[in-house]
Amino acid sequence: MSTSDLSITDDRWRAIVENDKSYDDVFLYAVKTTRIFCRPSCKSRPPKRENIRIFTSAEQALAAQFRPCKRCKPTGQRLPDHDWIAVVVEYVNSNYMKDLTLHILAEKSHGSPYHLHRTFKRIMHVTPMEYIQRTRLEQAKKLLTCSHQSVAEVGESVGLSNTSYFITLFKKNTGYTPLQYRQLESKATQNGGTQHG
Repeated sequence: MSTSDLSITDDRWRAIVENDKSYDDVFLYAVKTTRIFCRPSCKSRPPKRENIRIFTSAEQALAAQFRPCKRCKPTGQRLPDHDWIAVVVEYVNSNYMKDLTLHILAEKSHGSPYHLHRTFKRIMHVTPMEYIQRTRLEQAKKLLTCSHQSVAEVGESVGLSNTSYFITLFKKNTGYTPLQYRQLESKATQNGGTQHG
């Protein structure tokens, strides 16, 4: 076992769950699913035990491609806003099919919903929820073009399980219903033409 990847003992787990400040100089923990590392005293919701990696220093966590938590600042420095929003974008791109809300994104990225909304909009020029919708619609276009899933199944696959809402949202953003889009894309492919939307 390398010093950069210590085991998650019961003592370390208890320190994380109880936000024990006395362990802050002993170890740091990283969350595999969010790629963020924290001090044991961090007030963010504890992750699942199996998703944790333990490090003895911030340098080791950074070398393993984890980013410092915006809330507890384990490097002693504030995470730059662009890096923080990159974490959120990465999370949305990997989890767009799940139930995502501003509060969930704030929890996962260790920030407040208000600050996340404001910072995300300043950097990405859309709100987090607009970005989620845009990502879902782009994925839906891909599925409509290259799969034989029904419109309802496509909506479900991209996190829009209410079929009528999915159809309305899709048409509002592309000018076509999902079925019309699929038919136009199929014809464009057959004719070697350009794609729509």
